[in-house]
Amino acid sequence: MKVALVHDYIKEYGGAERVLEALHEIWPDAPVYTTVYLPEFLGPHRERFADWNIITSSFQKISVIHRLISPLRLFSPWVFENWDFRGFDLIIVSATGAYFPNLIVRKPETTHICYCHTPPRYLYGYPTARNWQKNKIGRIAGEFINHWLRQVDFIAAQRPDYFIANSNEVKRRIEKFYRREATVIYPPVNITKNQEPRTKNRKYYLAGGRLARAKHIDLAIEACNRLKIPLKVFGRGFADYDYELRKIAGPTIELVGEVNDEELARLYQGAIALIYPSEQEDFGIMAVEAQSCGTPVIAPNQGGVKETVINGKTGVLFDELTVEGLVKAIKHFNNIYHHSDWDKACREQATRFGKERFKAEIKDFVNSKFKN
Repeated sequence: MKVALVHDYIKEYGGAERVLEALHEIWPDAPVYTTVYLPEFLGPHRERFADWNIITSSFQKISVIHRLISPLRLFSPWVFENWDFRGFDLIIVSATGAYFPNLIVRKPETTHICYCHTPPRYLYGYPTARNWQKNKIGRIAGEFINHWLRQVDFIAAQRPDYFIANSNEVKRRIEKFYRREATVIYPPVNITKNQEPRTKNRKYYLAGGRLARAKHIDLAIEACNRLKIPLKVFGRGFADYDYELRKIAGPTIELVGEVNDEELARLYQGAIALIYPSEQEDFGIMAVEAQSCGTPVIAPNQGGVKETVINGKTGVLFDELTVEGLVKAIKHFNNIYHHSDWDKACREQATRFGKERFKAEIKDFVNSKFKN
């Protein structure tokens, strides 16, 4: 069985790339087709892809392509439709919601499976990393372009034989926007191997990840400023958002930058709780990572986080995604903090989402659907 993997682009390392990495572990000889591959922007994660057979598009040759990732979505349909996949028996597309990789053309007997992280957020009214609507002219032009791109996206969504959704939240989006059914297979989460019990020496709150506007790290900073409590923020900035965060950070806030897996585990293990104010999260891999370290999560009661955090047992879910709402949630968490065995409950919940579970479920799904 000849297998090909397809991914929008490789420039950052997050939940979608963890899925791609796990898929590559299942099929290590599979080439990975992607529009551009920019290891110089991957920081501590650049070695993860070093030995892969990565096939890029002609856009890879553009010297400033790292600045054109967003505009590239207008031309990405041409890229995916013009690749030759006739020699493959199975194609698995990891669709992050950035481009339209399901437009690939293949033989009728080739099995095409899409692992969908979300339909494009910018096309269907979900918060995005860039505030492209702040300028009136840009907003008007963007609406015309997005109208066309929604049609492209719908056409692309009809091409896979099967859809896998990374959460029930995304399953509902697939049904709503694509009129397609999907099977839920939760993504692989890096479950910490350190099983030491939770200590009472945890002295700070934690926030971070991909520092983009939809993650609302500014709310976490403002809330901790107001409460005068220590907060560590990790991660790499996106669209200058990290500069805005530094401007509002008070004396109890520390921005520690991008970290590797080992450093991240230490941050989780030293945190009182993860503050995770991401809006309409698709799945929310960080919430599970934190719980695997015995660290509860404070997050809005919406999106995929509702499937991973048990309110009052492994964290606190709140309704009002504002500074005031987050301050209330932190105060409520502090009131119940010493009355629950967070460590045990969090670790037990996290075990549902490990990598080996993901790989087994993916292989079972492929075996059941592959066209013999």
